[in-house]
Amino acid sequence: MLWLVGTAHADPAATRDALDRLQEILEIRLDAGTLSAEEVVPALVVSTSPRYEASSEWFAGRTLDVLEQTFGSGTLRLCEACMVPRTWVEHGHLAYAAGPMSLDEIARLDASTRGSSPAAKTAVWIDEHRGGIAVRIVDIGTGKVVFARNIDPSLNEYRNSERMATLAEEYERRARGDSLTQGFVDVAFYPGQHISLDWTDQWGKTNANLTGVTLSILDPVAGIGLAHHRRVPLADMLVGGKLILSLPTAIVANVSDDSSDVIDPLLTGVAMVRFPLGRSNYGLIASASTNGEIGLGISLMNFSLIPVIP
Repeated sequence: MLWLVGTAHADPAATRDALDRLQEILEIRLDAGTLSAEEVVPALVVSTSPRYEASSEWFAGRTLDVLEQTFGSGTLRLCEACMVPRTWVEHGHLAYAAGPMSLDEIARLDASTRGSSPAAKTAVWIDEHRGGIAVRIVDIGTGKVVFARNIDPSLNEYRNSERMATLAEEYERRARGDSLTQGFVDVAFYPGQHISLDWTDQWGKTNANLTGVTLSILDPVAGIGLAHHRRVPLADMLVGGKLILSLPTAIVANVSDDSSDVIDPLLTGVAMVRFPLGRSNYGLIASASTNGEIGLGISLMNFSLIPVIP
């Protein structure tokens, strides 16, 4: 009866499809440059463990085939001794281990068996589970996780694990207080007008502050200045302002004794409120400037206008 329970969920077709998805994901990452073959191979395949008897005859072979098609032939080493009990003599003591190998053990085993070949850079674990496969690629030298995901045919688990990994990275960044560059295009058009482009760094213990530079196209015309906003808990709104220097007025004032304003005052202050729309990159804005312009409009948030600017 227990045997029936254990095999009821076996689905070799789902595992094969998950391996196909793995190949697609790795190839996409290689093409996008988020993963490079140079940091992965030569790779030591530590474990290819099938969960079900129905998969045991072909799982290891198909796994190696996927990795070789992705990273190239001759880039893999299958470590058949990595998952079996091991006995060795060290510092005059006889040591025995039956569990999974540590990275230090993997590095020593690779060094003793590879001959004149270059050292393996990563260790690879690919195991079958109930809904697909679990993949882990780890740098042997540093212990850095190069790639780790649960993958199923529909990629539901992959997307969930990707989201959780992203959240974990975000929490770590916030805990460190690291800055994060954000871009904004503000367009207020009724009843007054204000158009500007901002590049800001998100900083502070909770990354609630955004400080940077602003380029104004309207109110004032052709201006440059400083911008600072702070996130408030109410709907994640950004409340702050900008202090903008009018370039035409500054140039004329520099070359002429006439101190009168050309188009705009020399300095313009703009109070801003941004209200994000859900999880999109758009928001509503309200602006009020010292030039008497009050406007409502939209803001494009978190954009990348120039490749060198995040």
